Order: sequence, then structure tokens, then C-alpha cells
Amino acid sequence: MIMDALNWLVGPANDFIWTYILIGFLLIVGIYFTVGTKFVQIRLFKEMFKLIVERKVGNSGVSPFQAFTISAASRVGTGNITGVALAIGIGGPGAIFWMWIIAIVGMATAFVESTLAQVYKVKDGDTFRGGPAYYMQKALGYRKLGIVFAILLTLCFGFIFNSVQSNTISQSFMEVFGVQDWVVGLVLVVLTGIIIFGGIKRIVKVTQFIVPIMAVLYIIIALYIVAMNITEVPAMFKLIIDHAFGLKEIVGGGVGAAIMQGVRRGLFSNEAGMGSVPNAAATANTSHPAKQGLVQSLGVFFDTMVVCSATAFIILLAGLYDKGEASGIILTQTSMALHVGSWAPYFVAIAIMFFAFSSIIGNYYYGETNIEFINAHKSWMTLYRVAVLGMVMFGAMAQVEVVWNMADLFMGLMAILNLIVILMLGKVAFKVLDDFSVQRKQGLNPVFKAESIPGLKGAECWEDEQ
Repeated sequence: MIMDALNWLVGPANDFIWTYILIGFLLIVGIYFTVGTKFVQIRLFKEMFKLIVERKVGNSGVSPFQAFTISAASRVGTGNITGVALAIGIGGPGAIFWMWIIAIVGMATAFVESTLAQVYKVKDGDTFRGGPAYYMQKALGYRKLGIVFAILLTLCFGFIFNSVQSNTISQSFMEVFGVQDWVVGLVLVVLTGIIIFGGIKRIVKVTQFIVPIMAVLYIIIALYIVAMNITEVPAMFKLIIDHAFGLKEIVGGGVGAAIMQGVRRGLFSNEAGMGSVPNAAATANTSHPAKQGLVQSLGVFFDTMVVCSATAFIILLAGLYDKGEASGIILTQTSMALHVGSWAPYFVAIAIMFFAFSSIIGNYYYGETNIEFINAHKSWMTLYRVAVLGMVMFGAMAQVEVVWNMADLFMGLMAILNLIVILMLGKVAFKVLDDFSVQRKQGLNPVFKAESIPGLKGAECWEDEQ
């Protein structure tokens, strides 16, 4: 009976309904936060680049850039390569336009949820922890609701998404290099174990090394391909716009498919509003909560507008997306091979390995901080780490289509729960942003104190004695 219920929930008809409910909610919340923050994603766009390289305050916690790389490690994964290819293959070029829209709107949502994570973070030894579960308890007094969210996030990111990531790596290496899936799984388990048993400091060291290198190399290849096809670029943008709004697509239902795929893959990739990134945002030791909100807002831009667009341009300029001969990662590989030659599949396989492995590490940390919220006993953390390694091995050797559908369901539930809560707390983030803006206009380096917002409770890390 349980399996029948799950199959019904993740079935095609209900999957369609769930997606459109989530789309509508994301857009409404994103537009509300865009207006409430006075278009923070545009108004303070330059400020984001300054803050990402700012030094951390004191010796505890991590720097703003390190917190950014933790979130980018989870964000920048298979969704940027495989997910974009699937979006184009199913929804057509118009899906890219709607992916951009959800990213621009989502930047405001990301600002609010990450700012709230900073406001309500807690001290844990020489580190900080926080996220939706924490602000559900500390701001609203809803610990049970926080536990529900923590369980959903741990299942979704710590287990299900990580099995999907390891599966993508193993399938890619089997296809290109002929390596057996169990070998790939065993290597991933060993490497993941070495990192996650080293705690947050080792995770930070790995992510701040892998994320910039893998992203820069991938973007350089995409820019080279764009430069080699520069005369086709105007036609490519026209193709995207035409398919997003064209009469033919409206009559044929193509616009609906484009919107659905663009928003769905965009959400999976940049995670704005899902409630996952705030867990990374809370780790930063910064002088003002709005600073990390702006840094994580930039993370949405980087993930979707830069990395996802790079994949989209590679595919669209190759012109193979509508031939029906390839989809997903194969479409990306064949498109790149058309541009740069036979070495492309090897490069994509290596890129997938770095993208997906960094996601495993980032996803693991999201689960860790939520396990800590539920129960801080060390035995729980050890059990969680062993379970994560088991799911990495399972994913490398199994077919994960059903698991992937369940991940979509949990992702939607997480997002809706988090969106409702940040709507309730949105005015706190607005006031924090106003405090930041006032100090910036005075030429100061903004410093936040809990007393700056009358009636603010639960912001223990920002009280004067701290």
C-alpha cells in the first residue's frame, strides 16, 4: 500500500500538477521578495562581487567565499550538464528562457532565505550552523516543523540526490572509459569517506579547490565554442525567444513544456527557495547577515546564468537537440564533439566527475547540519555518514529512475515548506537589508546587532555580548 501511494504521488499526472503548483508558488514568492527588497538582485549586483572576496570576521566559522563554494558544490552538478540537456530535449530551446527567468526571480528568494539563515544561526564550537530548520525553531518556535524539514532535506540531499550523482559518474565512466560501475562506486566511497569524516574544515578545503577549477575550465570551453560560432549567436538567442513565446509553440503546447522544463531544471540546479543553500550560508563568519544573503544571491546567477547557459549554448549551437538521436548527457557530449572533436566525450566525463563529486560533498554537508539539528549525539552522525557512503555505492551500481522521481517529490515538499516560512519571516530580511543599505550609504562597513531590529528574538549570534 505504501509503494502504491508513492507511485501515485510521483506518477506522471501528479508530477505535472506538483510541478505547476511549485512553479506558481516560486514565481509569486520570488516577485514578492523582488519588490520587497527593491530589486536587490539588480540594485546591489556589483556589491555581490565585492562581498564574495571579503575576509571572515574572527577565527571561527568560514569565509564568505568558502560558504559560497560549499553551496556551489551542491548547486553546480549534473543539473548543469545533464539537466540542461534534458530541458532542451523535452521543452525545446524556449526552456532556457524560462530557466533564466526563474533564476533572476530566484536571486531575491535566495537573498532572503540565506539572510535569515545568518540571522538565526547558532554557534557550534568553532563553526556555525543554521538553515530553515533552525529559523523555523528560533524565529517561529516550530521545532517539530523544523524536524520535518530536516528529515526531508536529509533524505533528499544526503541520500537520494547523492545516489543520483554517483550513478551519473559511474554511467559516464562506463560509457567513455569502460570502467566497471562497482569500481567507480568503490573509489567514490573511499574518497567521500576521507572527506566527510574530516568535518566541515576538510569539506571547505576540498570545495574551495574543486569548484573554481571545474567551473572555470568548463566556461572557457563554452566561450571558445561561442567564439568559434559567433556569427550564429544572434540566431541562437532568437531561437530561444521564439520557442519561449512563439505562436506555433503556444498552439502545440510547446510553451507549457518549455516553462515546465525550464523552471523544473532551473530549480534543481540553482536551488533558490528550496531551503538547501541556507545551510551553507549560515556557516560564514561575517559582520552582517545581508552580506551572505547577497553572496548566495550571486550563487544563483553563477549557477544558472553562467554555467547552465554555457551548456545550453554548446547544445544549441550544435543544432542536434531536435534530431532525436541523443538526450541528456549524450546530447551534451555529441554536441561538444561536433564543436571541438573526438576528445569531447572524455572532457565531459571528467567534468561530470568533478561536478557530481563536489555535489556529493555539498549535499552531504546539508544533511549533516540537519542531523545535528535533530540530534547532536555523535552516534547519529556516524550512522548518517555510513548511510551516505552506502547510498553512494548503491547509486553507482543501480538504476535510479524511481529514486529520482521520489527526489522530485521531496524537493517540491521542501521548497513549499521553506517558501511558506520565509514568507512569514520576509520582513525580518527586509529590515536587515535596510540596515545594511543605511550603513553602506554612510560609507561604513556594515555591522549588524540584534538590537538594530526592535523585537528581534532568537538571533543569539548577533547579540551584544556575543
